[in-house]
Order: sequence, then structure tokens, then C-alpha cells
Amino acid sequence: MLRLYYVIFISLPFVIYYIFTAHHIAKHKEDYTEEECYRIARKCIRIMMRNGRIETKASGMELLPQEGGYVMYSNHQGKYDTLGIMSAHEKPCTIVMDAYRSKLPIADSFIDLVNGSRLDKTDMKKQLKTILKIAEEVKNGRRYIVFPEGGYDHNRNALQEFLPGSFKCATKYGMPIVPVAIIDSYKVFGINSLRRVRTQVHFLRPIFFEEYQSMSTQEIAKIVKERIAAVMERQQEVSSEG
Repeated sequence: MLRLYYVIFISLPFVIYYIFTAHHIAKHKEDYTEEECYRIARKCIRIMMRNGRIETKASGMELLPQEGGYVMYSNHQGKYDTLGIMSAHEKPCTIVMDAYRSKLPIADSFIDLVNGSRLDKTDMKKQLKTILKIAEEVKNGRRYIVFPEGGYDHNRNALQEFLPGSFKCATKYGMPIVPVAIIDSYKVFGINSLRRVRTQVHFLRPIFFEEYQSMSTQEIAKIVKERIAAVMERQQEVSSEG
């Protein structure tokens, strides 16, 4: 957490400006396009990365669907995960976040800025309603980041079970599923150090409806996890050889 406090401290004037800007936009959403809000969000991310001495190497952007909505399913390691993915994703995308965590300072403003969704894990009916809402938005062209592991405490570069229900955001209307592998993302805010840190984001080949239409969400979760695991293992082998 040392890096997080450090970034907030040295960026305090900008953090205050960003929070007020996010609140203003939230009250006047009709005056701002999704593209404009996303540009502001990515500018915030770039400033945080520069001040926090964070570098993210990305690959596979050319594999992303060029048209329409889709859901990115990524492994989960920490608070930086969404920011790392967005830093490499040029077109507007947004996030579904645990309702409790989304109310924390700065996170609350950020999720409002990118018009994300909050998932109440304490109420099954509200969860279903949120998943259906996300599915409808994706059908209408929005792009979402979903973390099917649910939480990230102590995950590091190890994968946990992927929750099959989270894939209904994509399968409800047969939308593309984009597996995303993140590596070393936990180091950004999970290690008490201010040394330069490098993370990786890898967008993998999308899984289209034609490929998964006969599968259950359990089978889809298994395939997505296996593909992410394969990339993580390969990248770790490359790192050890280097």
C-alpha cells in the first residue's frame, strides 16, 4: 500500500481536481460522451503510472473485436488490475466492481466516471439484476472488464476458481468473450516498495458465440482459466530464462 499512499500524496492537487471533475460529470452525464469520460479516466491512469513508477507491457490488442460489445475476463490480483487493462485498451470500456469496494474513496469517483456497475455480493437478486443489466449493455455495444475469481486477496500470480455465473454477462446474448492474462499486477499496491514495478497485460484470442454456444458456463469458465494459465506459465518461463 506504500505506493498507493505515495501516489496520492504527490498527486494530491490532481486527485482533488479529478474527484471534483468526476462528480461534475456524474451530475451532467448528458453533456459528456463515453469517449470523453474514458479519455479523462486514461489520463488519470497515465499520471498515476508516471508518478508511481509503474510500467505495464501489453500485447494482443490487435486481437480485440473491432466492432460491437464484448466482455473481458481477467484473473484478479489487486487494485491496479483494472487500471493496467484500461491503460492498454484504447476504446472505451468499463468495469463491474464489488459494491462495497466501489464505495471506497477515489474508486467511487472512478466507477462513476467510466459509468461502471456495482455488484452487491450480499443479495442474490441484486446480483442477477446487475448481471442482466451488464448483458444488455454489452449487447448494445459496451465493453466490460469482469474478474471471474471474485476477490484478489493473496492471489498474486496464482489462479483461483473462476465463477461460472460471471460468464452470463456475455453468454446471455452470445457476445464475444475475451480472456485477459495479467502478471505481476499485485506488486503495484501489494508490496511496500517504491522501486519501479513492471506488470503485464495480455489480451488473448476472443471466444465467439459459434465456439461456445454448446458449452455450459462451467465449461466456458474452465477454458478461459486454462488459456490464461497457459499464457502466465509461458511468460514466467520466458522471465526465468532471461
